[in-house]
Amino acid sequence: MEIAILALGCFWRPERQFGELEGVSKTEVGYCGGKNKNTTYQEVCTGLTGHAEVVKIEFNEKILPYEKIISLFFDFHDPTTLDRQGPDIGTQYRSEIFYLNETQKKFAEKVLGEKNFKYKGKIVTKISEALNYCKAEDYHQKYLLKNL
Repeated sequence: MEIAILALGCFWRPERQFGELEGVSKTEVGYCGGKNKNTTYQEVCTGLTGHAEVVKIEFNEKILPYEKIISLFFDFHDPTTLDRQGPDIGTQYRSEIFYLNETQKKFAEKVLGEKNFKYKGKIVTKISEALNYCKAEDYHQKYLLKNL
């Protein structure tokens, strides 16, 4: 199994979208790209940790290639808005691909280039090495349910 870590704004909808794909065995929501090894929802919301909300996807490369996941990444959100997806605003809602190895980095750069041509150079998605991934704690879910 392979792993992809992607930031597409708020992580709940993308987690569902990727989770429904054939070849995906598991999804998990979390945070990545920040300065701390562990963080909480409250800390991420301050914008001070540098983390983005992400979906961690475990998938079978033979059924669903990484390049296809990256192509769908651009289809599943608006990659032209900086630090925002819909009503969600803040650095934690940025568009970013976190790569785990050089092969993933090359595929991400290739697909970004192709998509950016179609978007006339307006894509703001960053490509970065995965740093300080941590699973979202249960508090986030409890917080959301409490505030619905």
